[in-house]
Amino acid sequence: MNIHPTFRLLTLAVFLAIISQMLMPTHAQDAGKEYHWLPASAEKLPRWRGFNLLEKFYLSKNKPFQEEDFRLISQLGFNFVRLPMDYRVWIKNGDWTQFDEAVLREIDQAVEWGGKYGIHVCINFHRAPGYTVASPPEKTRIWTDAETQRVCALHWATFARRYRSIPNERVSFNLMNEPPKMDPKAYTAVVSKLVAAIRQEDPNRLIISDGIGWGFIPVMELRDLHIAQAARGYTPFEVSHYKASWMHGNKDYPPPSWPQKNGLINGMLLSPRKKEGANPLTIQGPFASAIDLRMHVGKVSTSALLVVEADGDKIFEKRFKCGPGEGEWKKVEFIARSKVYQNTYDRDYIVTIPAGTKQICIRVADGDWLQLEQLGFKPTTPEGVESSLSLTNKFGEKDDGLFRYAPDAPGGPLLRAVARDKAWLWKQCIVPWQAAETQGMGVMVGEWGCYNKTPHDITLRWAEDCLNNWKQANWGWAMWNFRGALGILDSGRTDVQYEDFEGHKLDRKLLELLQRY
Repeated sequence: MNIHPTFRLLTLAVFLAIISQMLMPTHAQDAGKEYHWLPASAEKLPRWRGFNLLEKFYLSKNKPFQEEDFRLISQLGFNFVRLPMDYRVWIKNGDWTQFDEAVLREIDQAVEWGGKYGIHVCINFHRAPGYTVASPPEKTRIWTDAETQRVCALHWATFARRYRSIPNERVSFNLMNEPPKMDPKAYTAVVSKLVAAIRQEDPNRLIISDGIGWGFIPVMELRDLHIAQAARGYTPFEVSHYKASWMHGNKDYPPPSWPQKNGLINGMLLSPRKKEGANPLTIQGPFASAIDLRMHVGKVSTSALLVVEADGDKIFEKRFKCGPGEGEWKKVEFIARSKVYQNTYDRDYIVTIPAGTKQICIRVADGDWLQLEQLGFKPTTPEGVESSLSLTNKFGEKDDGLFRYAPDAPGGPLLRAVARDKAWLWKQCIVPWQAAETQGMGVMVGEWGCYNKTPHDITLRWAEDCLNNWKQANWGWAMWNFRGALGILDSGRTDVQYEDFEGHKLDRKLLELLQRY
């Protein structure tokens, strides 16, 4: 049988095409897939699931994003990345009004890879002109300086113009990372200017604001701007940030547990003059015998009147007055921006709790604030042995229950009246943000994760409770990070049996947990 040469060539071409497809790398095949893009609006964010990518997180570590990250994130079943970035990486010679086109093209490339691999890209100013949670602080303050506000608006307008042809299903803007605890109206006034600059270039762009209080408090005043909000998933810090080097006060965290029958007590005591309100520390007895209460005082701001009361009767009072020079303190710090002294005392002060006392109250009755770093409880009998308890210091946070002195209880002398578990997480982290949803604002968790010093089994139990709650709330989330100390790849944990995966060390148990939710 004679076969026409043309047919023979066509047959060969088809055969080679089939072989080529079979030999083609999996990621090249995946890149050509049609992806289902989730509808996204300010009123209702999709249940995105993904990671933060840190290539432009800080000026000194600036480098291009990696296509490999996008490929792997998609391959593993996730559909979202947040790009927390330092604006200094794309300005020229320190001039914040001049933009480096080469660096902006690297960000363009990340957006293109998002489209290629079916991943939504959320662009975030981790350091914005005039504000950052990192060090060093910005030289100007966006909350009060009009020129800084103008420059930050200029930056956002530049990004809006650059991506205005890309739909919201693929790209969103996250204005700034974790604004501080501040007046919601003052915050909204600044956000309004940034939103106006974006919408002048791109009227329909999806915009997300982190909550104030470093991302933990929703801002109801934003509802008229038609923007969504992002929460944080780092509650409680003593689990998520155990031994994290960048966290103040974490040296006092005891080894974490989850769920927690006992939790850390907040030793940051504010006076009634503070707008956040006083937060006295109340400890229930009964104290059957006399006890020497040791209070280790850390930092004091300006002035603080520390008072201890036993069943309402004052048994201790001391005025801590900060200033320059020598004093009871070990360190003097002058805060130039606030023009106040914040001195570190690092000293013990002891008061005897009378036998039969039913309740003691430790509070700052006047002044600014004071940090208690540790409490010690020692019976006054000759054979008495002290039990000590380290405290955390969280500004403005009120503890969620009374504390009971129980000297013979397993784990220490104090028991928390309210356990910390999945239900507690729902009350603390979900309920406040549901109020924002009822006002027509979409919600997601823009960052969450657990540092690699927290034992792995505790990390997994805590993470599953968080993920379960977010799924029930129908919220998306982005883990910090993908590769690194809080992520699923190359996290550096010492208690994980890693799996070799695409040139990385994979935490398979954590990955499979994320994939279930």
